[in-house]
Order: sequence, then structure tokens, then C-alpha cells
Amino acid sequence: MAKPDAESGRKRDAATPRERYRAQVRTEIKDHAWEQIATAGASALSLNAIAKQMGVSGPALYRYFAGRDELITELIRDGYRSLADTLRTAAAGGADLSGLAHALRGWALEDPHRYFLLYGTPVPGYHAPDDTTAISAEIMATLLDACTALTQAAPAAPFAAHLAEHRDWAGDHPAPPAALHLAMSFWTRMHGVLSLELAGHFTGMRFDPAQLFAAELDDLLRGRG
Repeated sequence: MAKPDAESGRKRDAATPRERYRAQVRTEIKDHAWEQIATAGASALSLNAIAKQMGVSGPALYRYFAGRDELITELIRDGYRSLADTLRTAAAGGADLSGLAHALRGWALEDPHRYFLLYGTPVPGYHAPDDTTAISAEIMATLLDACTALTQAAPAAPFAAHLAEHRDWAGDHPAPPAALHLAMSFWTRMHGVLSLELAGHFTGMRFDPAQLFAAELDDLLRGRG
């Protein structure tokens, strides 16, 4: 058996620091991107502006991201992975659908700009690649598991039957129609309250948004969608 080439071995060893450096630079770019989003919104995101903040030329950053859209895609993927991990960890700890709802709210409040990049107004001119849908499907799968546990013997309402015929959003999950209905109701109602709260629409109304969220959740669970 031939011995490994010494030069190849040195190149492999040298690649690890380069990969670490590349990852560090990409992280720094993303940190600056989040700062821009917080200040001016995702539609104003600019690699050239980030390069100026970092003290490098604009073209230098294109070695790390091909353009604005690739950077936005990476931020969206990071966001979906973060939420998927949050819900998966909660479920692994025994959280039911109510527990997942509060985990979702905690995640959203932790970083509203991240939340709105995923679930707010689409960025003008940006189209997410198909593989981002696969990551978001992991989030829905965790919710569908919890919804299925609550609706095993529940009859299917007309809208549930409709969802059963249009279930691409559920991926390969074998959830019954009633669980699909509950998951969709959960998704629309919880995100509805969260979006209004994070956008500041409850400011000045003198009530606690956390209690509204809990009341909507309780109503949803009592009515099972």
C-alpha cells in the first residue's frame, strides 16, 4: 500500500485553519448583515456597505457570498435551523403543543428581526431556493407530531379534508386530517398574535400580549382548531 503523499498531508493540515478563518469571516459578515437589517430592513442589505464596515473592498466579500441573495438565504437558513432546534429541544424535553407554542414565542421575542426575515414581508426581488423549504419542514414536522398526539380520535372537519388533499406543506408526515387542521390553525393563530406583537401594534392598548397569546392558545386547544 502506497504511503500518503507528504505534500498532500500538509495541504490537508493547512486546510483546517483556512476553513476556520473562512467560517469566521462568514460569521462576521452575517453579524454585520443582521445589524443592517435591524437598522434599515432586509431590503436595504448591501454587501458593499458591509465591506466598508469591515474595512475591505466590496469584491473581497464576494469570495464568501456570491451576492446579496446568497447572504439572505444563509440568514434564512440559520433562522429556520435555530427555530427547528428550539422546538425539537422542547419536544425532546416533553413539551406538548402548548409547550411548543411558548417555545416559539420565546424564540420570536429573542430576536424580532430574525423572526420577521422568516415570517414577515418578503424581501423585494428575493426568491428563496427550494432547499430552504426542506429546513422549514422540520419545524412543521415537530408541530405535526404534537398535533397528531392530540387528535388521534378526532373527526375530520370539512377544512381538514381539504387539507388532506393539499398536504404538500406537511411533507411526508403521516398526520391525519384532524392533525393537519390543528397544525394549520396553530400556525396561523400563533403567528398572527406574534406578528402583531412584534410589530408594535399592541403598544398603547394597555394589555399584556403574553396573556393574549396564552388565551388564543387555550381557545385553540379547547376547540382543537
